[in-house]
Amino acid sequence: MKSYLFAFFSLLMFASCASDNSNFNPQTEADIVKYIEDNDLNATRTNSGLYYVINNEGTGTRPSSASNVTVAYKGYFLDGTTFDQSSANGIAFGLNQVIRGWTEGIPYFKEGGEGILLVPSNLGYGINGRGSIPGGAVLVFDIKLISVN
Repeated sequence: MKSYLFAFFSLLMFASCASDNSNFNPQTEADIVKYIEDNDLNATRTNSGLYYVINNEGTGTRPSSASNVTVAYKGYFLDGTTFDQSSANGIAFGLNQVIRGWTEGIPYFKEGGEGILLVPSNLGYGINGRGSIPGGAVLVFDIKLISVN
């Protein structure tokens, strides 16, 4: 009986933690371009499909794709819904330990720099998504590069 209860509660916990992304349509580059136009952004596209906006390039050290950095950020979807946010003090991590959009995009800024990364799903969490992020989602990040550690 205990094993049945454990299995039931495990299944219940899994089901309650899983997000229902069945109504989400994967987003495309056209969705990113529309977002840029609607928000009057001056964005640059890289060969990989990442778009970035530099509001303030910063004046300090520029990180490499293998640097350890401290970044304050807010992550949200194209509809403005926030899915993650750091404190103003930011978080420290290695750029080789995060999504490809950050590994590629954060080195466009120097310490003190601020801007926006528009990350297509292939540079984010792909077609499968992760947690509350549905597969195929474009991710938008307001970024402040606090330091290169």
